[in-house]
Amino acid sequence: MFEYDEIKKVSVVVPVFNEEACLKEFIQRTLDACRSLNKQFEIILTDDGSQDNSANIIQQFATDNPGEVIGCILNRNYGQHAAIMAGFSIVEGDLTVTIDADLQNPPEEIPKLVIEAEKGFDVIGTVRENRQDSLFRRVASFIVNRATQHATGIKMKDYGCMLRAYRRHIVAAMLECHERSTFIPVLGNSFARNTAEIDVKHSERAAGDSKYSLLSLINLQFNLLTCMTTAPLRMLSFAGGCMSAAGIVLAIYIFIMRLIAHGDWSEGGIFTLFAILFVFMGVQMIGMGLLGEYIGRIYHDVRARPRYFIQKIVGKKL
Repeated sequence: MFEYDEIKKVSVVVPVFNEEACLKEFIQRTLDACRSLNKQFEIILTDDGSQDNSANIIQQFATDNPGEVIGCILNRNYGQHAAIMAGFSIVEGDLTVTIDADLQNPPEEIPKLVIEAEKGFDVIGTVRENRQDSLFRRVASFIVNRATQHATGIKMKDYGCMLRAYRRHIVAAMLECHERSTFIPVLGNSFARNTAEIDVKHSERAAGDSKYSLLSLINLQFNLLTCMTTAPLRMLSFAGGCMSAAGIVLAIYIFIMRLIAHGDWSEGGIFTLFAILFVFMGVQMIGMGLLGEYIGRIYHDVRARPRYFIQKIVGKKL
């Protein structure tokens, strides 16, 4: 195992969006968990344009616990992964832990990730034990995990769990990536020499509702596939090749049958030919849509606009 420097300081990055119902409990429990490490630590809470009282709660804790709790207030909502990247931009720790604020991943699990990282791993992933999510969420998560594994070639069991840990050099490498859309667990793994996965507890959501609807999950999966891999284009090319080969075989078959059965045979197959034509048209439309999606991402990346804008940082010691 590759040897790394000692972990002297731990940074915890938390994206926050409309979590006022459970935020105070989360911050207090995270403080207690970090204090049990007997290491220097900082908890960076990134408010992602919340419409409730979350930003004020963060600022109050940052004022009361300077250096331990840091509020990173974004000017509007940019999305979970952009909020985490904003937190990454101000971390100082040798190890950075990401966790959601909804208390489904108990903050008390943070020390387990630190202990595992000290064994010499770049990235520590987690697998949620006895998941308390609905059947719909578990099925959706299974589909996302399997699709991600096949599309990226990076084998981890649970990409949906945001409770993860990254060494300093992994965070620095991710900050060097400037694409607009990204998926942090896969991006972090792409720079890692050694990775590990550990089991962690999972609880029911303390308050409020999930921020991911069915449409959001579909959009997340589509973004994941198109921003991290060109596998959909390769699959489309393979499908197009297979359909072209099938078309050639069908054309030869029709020609032979016309020689054998003359014109009477071909008149009865007109609707079959239409059906095949519609399949080819559907594949072409899908291909045009995928190409448009990739070209659109190139357009956004070429403009090089910031992924987020930090309005205010509270509680950070100079």
